Amino acid sequence: MAHAPLRDEDLRESFARSSGPGGQHVNKVSTAVTLTHLPTGLSVTVSDSRSQSMNRKLARERLAEKLQERREARHQQMRAATAKARRQKARRSPGEKRKLVAGKRHRSEIKKGRGKVSE
Repeated sequence: MAHAPLRDEDLRESFARSSGPGGQHVNKVSTAVTLTHLPTGLSVTVSDSRSQSMNRKLARERLAEKLQERREARHQQMRAATAKARRQKARRSPGEKRKLVAGKRHRSEIKKGRGKVSE
């Protein structure tokens, strides 16, 4: 899947020592990468590899995926809202209206039958 390119001025990188296997290398070198997308506040932390450059590459890819998912979700919400507004504005056809009113009259008759029984 192609992602929109991330602009360097929109990103903040920070590095920390990662945990897990890797021995002395992991304990000495800050290989964990945290990338934050400043306009949205989305953040990704990657410490999959012992290599900082590999983790930077993975972090960029994952951040791009997250941003793409967010864009798609927002687009889907807008489409759903538009469709809902269209349905709400749509008028009922005369046949639908007749059926609706007939159902209401029928319900009314049922409810009238529930009254107190006179002796």
